[in-house]
Amino acid sequence: MADKVTAAVYTSSGERAGEMALDPAVFGIEPNVAVMHQVVTAQLAAARAGTADTKTRGEVRGGGKKPWRQKGLGRARQGSIRAPQFRGGGAVFGPHPRDYRQRTPKKMKRLALRSALSARAAEGQVKVVEAFDWDAPRTKQAVALLRGMEAAGKVLVVLDRGDHAAARSFANLPQVMLTEPGRLAAYDVLWAGTVVFSRETVARAAGAARYEVAGDDFVREEGEPA
Repeated sequence: MADKVTAAVYTSSGERAGEMALDPAVFGIEPNVAVMHQVVTAQLAAARAGTADTKTRGEVRGGGKKPWRQKGLGRARQGSIRAPQFRGGGAVFGPHPRDYRQRTPKKMKRLALRSALSARAAEGQVKVVEAFDWDAPRTKQAVALLRGMEAAGKVLVVLDRGDHAAARSFANLPQVMLTEPGRLAAYDVLWAGTVVFSRETVARAAGAARYEVAGDDFVREEGEPA
């Protein structure tokens, strides 16, 4: 764990306003690559619809009649034209509707989030805005802020629920993703090259990531001992 982790602080117009110390327990740990990989894989798996479906030979239409007699023609015996080897026949080992979700412990999710935030902080790609004090939503001011921060490429902006003007200002930028501190996930942090917080949201995100999971946080089946 790093002794001191800092992030550059900017005004809402993109001017440098100094630095602030970040929580080393959240932004200064050694990233656990294996846990990040497992959590991101689980998150991507949970996003799959799981609605792909193919018909087996018992579900396709037709094929009730034997195509030719069993013996005497010198051809391989066949029982139905809806067997997989025929055109229009059923699929073999094709996909069927299923749930791709994986169970991921809460401690693992928070460790992955802390690892991802620490990786971005070590690269100097965690930026903090003093406050999004914009009176009205304008895309031009959002572009100016990102340019002043030198945030190129994909950017994750963590906003408070009350930052309506900022949310609408960033909404038209295709390379910007918006989220809230309570919805911050390891995949979102790793997707972005730069993570932008406000002073309020960086404190809330750190508090959520530091939360220690108790045994009561896990769901138990009926009849399972506590």
